[in-house]
Amino acid sequence: MATVADVMTRGVRTMTPSDTVVHAAQAMDELNVGVIPVCDGEKLVGMVTDRDIVVRGVAQEADPRTLKLADVMSTNVRCVTEDEDIDSVLGEMADTQIRRMPVVDGQQKLVGIVTLGDIAAKDVGDEDEVAVSLGDISSPAEPDRSGQSQASGPAGGGSASGSARPRRQSK
Repeated sequence: MATVADVMTRGVRTMTPSDTVVHAAQAMDELNVGVIPVCDGEKLVGMVTDRDIVVRGVAQEADPRTLKLADVMSTNVRCVTEDEDIDSVLGEMADTQIRRMPVVDGQQKLVGIVTLGDIAAKDVGDEDEVAVSLGDISSPAEPDRSGQSQASGPAGGGSASGSARPRRQSK
């Protein structure tokens, strides 16, 4: 039975809640990652994703040079421990549509991160279960239409005001 410790990535780059969104985006670019754990000392206090930066920062027209990670990060973070079984972690990832989970010890100190890619690449999980989990994780979510912005418009592009370029008619 494989555990999280068998596949996780250790030595993960972290940031603090007071770091700026620009600094996090630059780190993500440099590391070629889409998520960075946010820690207060060694204790995990949140996670920030590239999507958080865009949706909670840029889309709200906040200044990314002064916007702090504390303002955009997710704080209700699902975590796993090193001794957890890979199959149960895959099930939780599928149920919650999460591709990566921080790994913490008993004091909530970050010790690493485990991703769906880690599990697939290390060939420790049942291939069918990994495929099913990927499918479940990747299921499209329903869009939140509660607070539509100026960018909202009809599906398929175009503009509700009719200012889109007219289509060329075929002869």
